[in-house]
Amino acid sequence: MKHDTLAAVDLGSNSFHLQIGRVIEDQIYLFDSLREPVRLGAGLSRDKRLDRATQLRALEALRRMGERLRGFPKGAVRAIGTNTLRVAKNAESFLAEAETVLGFPIEVVYGREEARLIYLGVAHSLPPGADRRLVVDIGGGSTEFVIGTGLEPELVESIPVGCVSHSLKFFPNGRLEKASFKKAELAAANELQRLVKNYRRTGWSEAVGSSGTVKAVAAILIAQQWTEHGITAEGLERLRSHMTKSGELGKLKLSGLREDRVSTIAGGVAILAAVFSQLGIERMEVSEGALRHGVLYDLLGRALHHDMREATVGHFQRRYHVDIAQSERVCQLAARIDADLGPAGEADF
Repeated sequence: MKHDTLAAVDLGSNSFHLQIGRVIEDQIYLFDSLREPVRLGAGLSRDKRLDRATQLRALEALRRMGERLRGFPKGAVRAIGTNTLRVAKNAESFLAEAETVLGFPIEVVYGREEARLIYLGVAHSLPPGADRRLVVDIGGGSTEFVIGTGLEPELVESIPVGCVSHSLKFFPNGRLEKASFKKAELAAANELQRLVKNYRRTGWSEAVGSSGTVKAVAAILIAQQWTEHGITAEGLERLRSHMTKSGELGKLKLSGLREDRVSTIAGGVAILAAVFSQLGIERMEVSEGALRHGVLYDLLGRALHHDMREATVGHFQRRYHVDIAQSERVCQLAARIDADLGPAGEADF
């Protein structure tokens, strides 16, 4: 069923976002949004459990979003959980409460599905083109990488490194020491190793960044007049040098840095520096598109029976020469096995 108004809820590891758009002639026009700096990832304990204080803060944010979404049909809203909810051991019990206060189901997606949706949001925010783009999204708990052309992603990856988790691990007391930056960048570079060779071999014409960390760094570089637009390797190096000279977050004075970004900026800069170094990036442009926008377009695609997930699967099948007939046989066999299993997971023998 086609809906005139669509809504996306992004339960990120740093911030929760609600984005609402109106559908007019198969295009989405954004008209309302809400951002809640929950910092869900900061509530993860050493044993990967969400503490109750963070849960309550998240539930209150979702309650406000639920009030805004009251009256929306189920099919017009999609809520997405990301890295923190992928790894939290008590995510299931939290999600039960979260769905009650939000009033809609919450789907925790794998990293590659998150990357696909991010790319979809970014691609719709940029002019169409025939050249390959590299899209990088540094979130609170993970970083996604996509190479694609037009609306079609070709390579999608996600690594479990984000600005919240990295800031807590390497800059826990707000100290901005060179040694801490070196360790943080090395840790991010190690996570990047599994994708660097394939991505550099595939190549791209333009690097584009999205979401909070990238936008925050770009805003700082422009405000400091270290770049005219976007992010440059030189500007990033000047920012890192300025931060280490400040010595600690409490003494950091940077035009363009929002108060709610101070606690996570060091981890974000370290990850971004590793990305630039490992992938050989000299300049990165900034997109307004993000995960929540991709969710809206994905909803629109499903409503129009143009499911972008099916299109992406089809692309990968062609790219890697998948035997479609054999895949269908395996699918049918799996369906028969599933049908033979009882409700409790035991076969009816």
